[in-house]
Amino acid sequence: MAPKKPSCLRSLLLPLLTLLLPQADTRSFVVDRDHDRFLLDGAPFRYVSGSLHYFRVPRVLWADRLLKMRWSGLNAIQFYVPWNYHEPQPGVYNFNGSRDLIAFLNEAALANLLVILRPGPYICAEWEMGGLPSWLLRKPEIHLRTSDPDFLAAVDSWFKVLLPKIYPWLYHNGGNIISIQVENEYGSYGACDSSYMRHLAGLFRALLGEKILLFTTDGPEGLQCGSLQGLYTTVDFGPADNMTKIFTLLRKYEPHGPLVNSEYYTGWLDYWGQNHSTRSVSAVTKGLENMLELGASVNMYMFHGGTNFGYWNGADKKGRFLPITTSYDYDAPISEAGDPTPKLFALRNVISKFQEVPLGPLPPPSPKMMLGPLTLHPVGHLLAFLDLLCPHGPINSILPMTFEDVKQDHGFMLYRTYLTHTTFEPTPFWVPNNGVHDRAYVMVDGVFQGVLERNLRDKLFLMGKLGSKLDILLENMGRLSFGSNSSDFKGLLKPPILGHTVLTQWMMFPLKIDNLVKWWFPLQLLKSPHPQAPSGPTFYSKTFPIVGSAGDTFLYLPGWTKGQVWINGFNLGRYWTMRGPQQTLYVPRFLLFPKGALNKITLLELENVPLQPQVQFLDKPILNSTLHGLRIDSLSADTLSASEPMELSGH
Repeated sequence: MAPKKPSCLRSLLLPLLTLLLPQADTRSFVVDRDHDRFLLDGAPFRYVSGSLHYFRVPRVLWADRLLKMRWSGLNAIQFYVPWNYHEPQPGVYNFNGSRDLIAFLNEAALANLLVILRPGPYICAEWEMGGLPSWLLRKPEIHLRTSDPDFLAAVDSWFKVLLPKIYPWLYHNGGNIISIQVENEYGSYGACDSSYMRHLAGLFRALLGEKILLFTTDGPEGLQCGSLQGLYTTVDFGPADNMTKIFTLLRKYEPHGPLVNSEYYTGWLDYWGQNHSTRSVSAVTKGLENMLELGASVNMYMFHGGTNFGYWNGADKKGRFLPITTSYDYDAPISEAGDPTPKLFALRNVISKFQEVPLGPLPPPSPKMMLGPLTLHPVGHLLAFLDLLCPHGPINSILPMTFEDVKQDHGFMLYRTYLTHTTFEPTPFWVPNNGVHDRAYVMVDGVFQGVLERNLRDKLFLMGKLGSKLDILLENMGRLSFGSNSSDFKGLLKPPILGHTVLTQWMMFPLKIDNLVKWWFPLQLLKSPHPQAPSGPTFYSKTFPIVGSAGDTFLYLPGWTKGQVWINGFNLGRYWTMRGPQQTLYVPRFLLFPKGALNKITLLELENVPLQPQVQFLDKPILNSTLHGLRIDSLSADTLSASEPMELSGH
């Protein structure tokens, strides 16, 4: 297959790359099975790599993060490609801005880093729906990650766009991609559809040729279903696992060739309501040194975690629904704000025992800024902006429809109906079969009544008159990215019941909140007086200048409950102060206007506002304040044990 023509930027860089690297016709990355090693251009080679997700790091920060990874002694990086980030609607592709995959490959080349690419189609990564686009669920009977013809057709169409883009960047073509993963931890999924895996392997070969090394990655328990003849088998495990036992098991599937740990865990992910996860420096460094002494190639997951901006966090299902926090700091060697940690320096010392590391000082931590407190003012109840949030009007149906039914991929949707009789006494209100996915904010005639939450809060008691307006704001908290073999539909999956009456005749309002915050609120704030604070989902806002030099900062929301926050129209992500553990949101300094201009913060608080509706910008993050201010009596017993150790999930 002929390579795609290089971009203008890449054309300018080709002479430089030609001087630095061997000619394409002499370049190779292969497995030497006779000596249990890799060969790079014919010479023995071992990669010490780290994971970084370009989709969790704003583009202006890519070069900084990659430079720090190279300085740490890494000779490669590993990253996923999230399908849903690049094909938001069927046949509509986005490779611009922070989605410019080719620009990221170029930045890695400039940092002298090889690339281990994991294009999916499924990636997990604690990312929304594991990287699969939610529009796949518009066919409700689809079987994801199987040889279901509907799923394969969508996968084929996507890869016929993606893989030709990366073809010129394969190592033997003069690029920096030395290997590519097929699927991701498929053995943990449960479908065990070998026909599906063979289809993917054939598709990769057809579009990328025979020279590129293709591999699989699985935890020890997933090797049987996740490995496939013709694909190089690798494993993943952390510092607490038995390395000797796991590598011995790996040899049953890959008897010859280098040992590879594709995900060596430097930290771990965080769930809302649990403690911030950490891994000790000594355990992580000792495990790395032991593997390098064996001659293994290792990728550290994560080396820099980044942030789940917007609505991009995923979720796990381990007895109950567990959404991932906005921060993906991961206790990684490079912090969420891009700063080196003691773990980085310790790992660099280990790596230096086995290969040369770059000389010179590491770039210093970024300047940090403190500001506030700032008092926010109510802009108005969410219901007051319904015409602007849903300009095309509601969708009507006898029974409630899901997000997928109405093509609402992320965020929020409002369900509205009217009571058909008067309830004089507090009457049970619930949705059968755990049918709230994921969190419902219930209002009667605009007055906030409480919350229904998937797996935790399943009932409220309501009163109302005949004809009273019942509004239910549904929040999608992130689709399952691991731990389930089923599709994770969002919204009201069953019709709610009030007493013994099944409620029907629904209006669904798919809400475009980001558009309202970014485009209309700046104008509206100039015209409208500040209203009194109503109950329930309400917008708050404040404009403020930067005094002195701008710097990276961390937004702290003491006393607020739960919601979404924007800085100058950019969606920072979810806050859940009352659940924790994360108490601050990372704000990169480039989001803030410098001295002389006004910045604007906008909050959508979904439940309750503190007596003093203030926020602060801190110079340090607070990532570990679990169950801060949480009323234990309002949750099920599941939450009481939320901080107990849990089985590792995979990525």
